[in-house]
Amino acid sequence: MTAPSMVPEAHAIPAAKAGPRRLSRWWIVAVLVGVLLILSLLEVITGADDIASSGTIAATMIAIVPIMLAALGGLWSERAGIVNIGLEGMMILGTFGGAYFAYHYGPWVGVAGAMLMGALGGLIHATATVVFGVDHIISGVAVNIIALGAVQYLASLTFANYPGGGTTQSPKLDDVQTITIGPLRDALKDVEDKDVFFVSELAAMLGAMVWNLSLLVVLAFLLVGVTYYVLWKTSFGLRLRSCGESPVAAESLGVRVLRYKFIAVLVSGGLAGLAGGVLVLVASSNYRDGQTGGRGYIGLAAMIFGNWRPGGLIAGSGLFGYTETLGLRRGGESVHALLLAVALLGVALAVWQVRNGARITGAVMAGAGIAIGALYFAIEEVPGDFTRMTPYVTTLLVLAFASQRLRMPAADGMIYRKGSAG
Repeated sequence: MTAPSMVPEAHAIPAAKAGPRRLSRWWIVAVLVGVLLILSLLEVITGADDIASSGTIAATMIAIVPIMLAALGGLWSERAGIVNIGLEGMMILGTFGGAYFAYHYGPWVGVAGAMLMGALGGLIHATATVVFGVDHIISGVAVNIIALGAVQYLASLTFANYPGGGTTQSPKLDDVQTITIGPLRDALKDVEDKDVFFVSELAAMLGAMVWNLSLLVVLAFLLVGVTYYVLWKTSFGLRLRSCGESPVAAESLGVRVLRYKFIAVLVSGGLAGLAGGVLVLVASSNYRDGQTGGRGYIGLAAMIFGNWRPGGLIAGSGLFGYTETLGLRRGGESVHALLLAVALLGVALAVWQVRNGARITGAVMAGAGIAIGALYFAIEEVPGDFTRMTPYVTTLLVLAFASQRLRMPAADGMIYRKGSAG
């Protein structure tokens, strides 16, 4: 047997684990139904009728995609053992690349341009970390700084000369094509307007998927499925993940570790660049300075919350994207309603922690839940300045509460030199 073929055997997953993976699909459906039920109850209790409307869900899907793609880029990189703090910088490069190429050649060339510019950031990060062994955090921060300065310079050099452009923004860009199924949307809208408990919320969610749905949004979710298949169902993915778990063992079995790490970081940059392209071509219709707004860091947090798994990062991206949307749409009223759900969730988690023997953690969660519940009853609307902080506060809280169950790849962040197996 040749050496490379031994790697799948060394990391083979027993057939008995196939069952739980099938069960996880049903868990995804159960979670979606549970979330809709909670939102339906919140609408009834609080009277906030916009927290599960089709407009909110459609806006949430657009808000999710850049975060999700950044998280997906981080997943590729970190599964190969390279920490990618530079996701934000790669997104910034993607915003410029998407706008520049879309303005000159059309939106789909803009998509390719965004990925190309993001991959350029990935190339810098891969060269520094994989080839020269630079500390991953230092390299990632450097990519962020370089990307920010380079894009500001390039934007002022190019877009200022175009009609409708300026030093901090591009001219208006053509939109990517969208999917609309008119008759089905009208039927679902009628059901939504009848305000039937849970049924209307379900109709709103389905309606958001058949009305003005960007093809880039569809492509982004397909990429999650492609990533899962490549990384967990192919020998290439198994070898790549082995580089993030034990590169010394992988190299001893014939895996070209540095090559796999390099490829992973390039793919990571391309996906982060695509996230920037979505901001330019879907979330808005032009490039603007500061457009990423820290979404690369939030994407990294979503990936960590998702425990370095594709399904988990979708959940994390959905949480952050939804809270961001609530902050923008009638934020004070909607976020105020969400406080009640957070309070009840905190108390429920406290009970669960106490039952598992973590009394101190349970007491802290119970105190936080009671405090948030008291805040809900003490105020009638959350001030606008605080609603804009919602996604960032959510990032901190979720990571704090989820940290106990997380398991990063064993060799993530380790500097690896070729020949270490010898």
